[in-house]
Amino acid sequence: MRLYNMFWTFGGLILAFLCLGVTGSQSLYDVQWLPCLFVDEHVRLNEKSHIETKYINREAVLQFGNVGDKPIHPTITFLVTASKVDMRRYLEGSKDTLLCEIRRYSTGGIVMRWPTAGAQDHNVWFTCTIRHTQGLFVITSFLRHATASPAQAQIDFMEWKEISDGDLLTTSAVMVVLTQTPSVKVRLSKVPSLHCKFAVDHKLPHATVEWRQQQHGERSKLFSYSSRTGKTEGSGVDVQAISAGNASIKLPPTSIHSEGTYICSVMVPPLNGSQDISLTISEQPRVSINVISPLTLTLGKGEKLICDAEGYYPLDATIEWYIEESGGSPTSPIMENVRYFSHQHHKDGTYSHSAWFYLQPGLEDSGNKYTCRVSHKSLLSPIHKSFYLIVKGPDYTMWYFVIIAMLVLLFYIFAGRKSARKRFF
Repeated sequence: MRLYNMFWTFGGLILAFLCLGVTGSQSLYDVQWLPCLFVDEHVRLNEKSHIETKYINREAVLQFGNVGDKPIHPTITFLVTASKVDMRRYLEGSKDTLLCEIRRYSTGGIVMRWPTAGAQDHNVWFTCTIRHTQGLFVITSFLRHATASPAQAQIDFMEWKEISDGDLLTTSAVMVVLTQTPSVKVRLSKVPSLHCKFAVDHKLPHATVEWRQQQHGERSKLFSYSSRTGKTEGSGVDVQAISAGNASIKLPPTSIHSEGTYICSVMVPPLNGSQDISLTISEQPRVSINVISPLTLTLGKGEKLICDAEGYYPLDATIEWYIEESGGSPTSPIMENVRYFSHQHHKDGTYSHSAWFYLQPGLEDSGNKYTCRVSHKSLLSPIHKSFYLIVKGPDYTMWYFVIIAMLVLLFYIFAGRKSARKRFF
């Protein structure tokens, strides 16, 4: 009850949220219209009494104005009249960076009066989703189109009103759900925050906020809150912030199992708005080679050169060795005598991989530059590790000392035999 009272007390603060908007370099609050794709649906029962839906893409315009305004363009026009929820407050960028899509929305047969002054009992609902082409945000608004005729069937999408080309539908935006993090890429052991906000055109007597994670076709609940009961399950969301329209969640430190789709749902009967947020793990490889530069080898000696790429995720790092000959062509041919170790899968979910070759150079190879290049999805550009090779001729110093030692030994042997013969005679 205490949480319910708190939610009701702060309900008015949601109107302040309406004035915040999405921060950005350019506001589109004064935009008059946006071109939209209207994904229409034709629903029917087939001969087996199964519901079949045919989707039809149609040109439409989202126009902002007042009741009675004439359409700006000779196409299907969704006229959005003034309300306490204005989706334009949350837009940024320019019109050519926005993708607008309008769809019909089914309330599942629920017929109820939307709790706003002047609302009617019977409504036709649409959703308008606006996406930024560079992934800055996704905004979904619920548009209410009032009708005077009651529903004739229990399932509203079976008796949807037909919309003709050139029709003008006067609507009002009553609810908006948005995210500024539609796609998140994060490293391991980080604590990401997933953005989700909402607003409605009236105080919230009954609202439910939920977060779920979807992996491999299965959903698990992370958090839920009901203003009706005051009951909270899970963690990561500031319950007090929900009353101001902020349903963002802070996740635990990430692991490989954190990947998936996170769904933020806001239910205000009869509407259920949600945003899907994709979270992927990306860990860059640590690259090293087993020698330091310059590598000095004596003619006739060889060395095993190993390039290691460790701790990366996801799989499939590419390792290549290539050579840049001293004074040769500016191109660097990839070496063909390279062998690879199998990928290693570690307990933390990351991978390692190695590539090696055996180098037995000649004097003409001195001054060559050898480079290991590692490419991976997490990298904007490949990682390079290089060394220069110095090849020296044979070292005869050891043989010089061996010969001297042998001569000294022979001298003592000869001198010893001569002394022995003198004593004998």
